[in-house]
Amino acid sequence: MLERYEIEAFLTLAEELHFGRTAARLGVTTGRVSHVIRRLERRVGAPLFARTSRVVRLTPLGRQLADDLAPLVTGIQEAVRRAVDAGRGVTGHLRVAFLGEWTAPVLLRAVALFTERHPECAVEVREVQLYDSRPSLVDGSIDLLLAAYPFDGMACGPALLTEARVLAVAAGSPLAGEASVSLEVLGDHPVVQYPAVTSAGFKRDRTPERTPAGRAVTRGPAGNTFSEMLTLVAMGRGVLPVGEHTRRYYPRPDVAYVPIHDARPIERGLVWREDNTTARVRAFVRAATDAHG
Repeated sequence: MLERYEIEAFLTLAEELHFGRTAARLGVTTGRVSHVIRRLERRVGAPLFARTSRVVRLTPLGRQLADDLAPLVTGIQEAVRRAVDAGRGVTGHLRVAFLGEWTAPVLLRAVALFTERHPECAVEVREVQLYDSRPSLVDGSIDLLLAAYPFDGMACGPALLTEARVLAVAAGSPLAGEASVSLEVLGDHPVVQYPAVTSAGFKRDRTPERTPAGRAVTRGPAGNTFSEMLTLVAMGRGVLPVGEHTRRYYPRPDVAYVPIHDARPIERGLVWREDNTTARVRAFVRAATDAHG
C-alpha cells in the first residue's frame, strides 16, 4: 500500500518533470522528493523516471502508474468533497450567469426553484457576453453558465433549450426572400465569426470550416458580442447561422432570418468547471432540470 505522501510526490513530479518545481509545490526540499521517489521505485522494483543532468521524463512504467493513479486520487478527493458538502448542506453563495437574452427566463425559473429548496444559499444572477463567458468560468467569477452546446472543457448538464437553426442574412440579400436554405449555402458566402476565445468545438458546430459536401467556407470578420456579429451581417459582411429564438429577441429591420432545413437543432444548458462540482452546483442543476420539466 502506497502512502499518501508517496502518491502526492510521484504525481506532482509526473506533472512537473522537474524536482525543484515539485519540491516548491509540495513545500519540501528537493532531497526529500528524491528520497521519496527512490523509495517508491525500490518498492515497485523498476525506475519510474529517467533522469539526466538536464531532463526528467517518465519511463513507460512510470507513465502507466501515473495514468492509473490520477483518476483514483481524483475520485477520493471528490468523495471527500461530497461528504463535506453534505455535512455543511447547500448554503453559501452561488453565482449563475446567462448568455443571450432568450436564456434568462429559463435561468430565472431555475433560480426560483433552487431558492425555494435551499433558502440558505444566496444566488447572484448576471449576464455575460461572448468574449467573457469562458474567462468568467475559468477565473471563478461565475459558478454556472446557461449557454449553447458544445462548450469544450466544461462539465455539462442536461439540455434545457432546443431550437432550430436559421441563417441571419442582410435584409437586402437575395437569400432574405428564400423560404429556406441548406447548409451548403455557407460555401457561397463569408460567415461571420465568433470571438477568438470561443471554444473550438463550438466554432466547428456553429461556423464550420467546410460545408457538409466538403466545400471550403470563407471566414468573415469576427464580432466581440452577438449584437456586433448581427451588425456585421446587416452590413453585408457575411452570413451567420443562429438559433430561431434570435428572431424574437433580436428583431432588426436590416437583418432577415431564413430557416436552415438540413441543420441539427441547437441545444443549450448549464455548464461549469468540472473541479467546481460542489453540492451547490449539483443542487442548482437538479433545480434547473426539474423546473424545465
